Amino acid sequence: QVQVVESGGGLVQPGGSLRLSCAASGRIFSIYAMGWYRQAPGNQRELVAEITSDGITNYAVAVKGRFTISRDNAKNTVYLQMNSLKPEDTAVYYCNAVDYSGALYYTYWGQGTQVSVSS
Repeated sequence: QVQVVESGGGLVQPGGSLRLSCAASGRIFSIYAMGWYRQAPGNQRELVAEITSDGITNYAVAVKGRFTISRDNAKNTVYLQMNSLKPEDTAVYYCNAVDYSGALYYTYWGQGTQVSVSS
């Protein structure tokens, strides 16, 4: 099995910064992509940012220019640097890892980490 563990959430004032980390471990074939999603109360889970093993990135419009996703392939770790945080960024942030066996894709999720932006 593959375990996905997030860290780095917390409470920050508007305009502040936070850095989230996520590591995938266990019986991994080859991590194809890793990403961050978030879910605010009453809302559906939505994509924040994702990055492939080749370094191709994709961002939600709401975070483009403020958040940066990066990855350490050797460590199967992904980071999300969040700057200029806004109250509407408050949510539980989930890490996602897509593992490719050569024939099938397997998707794994972390337990989530709370990010709260408030004065």
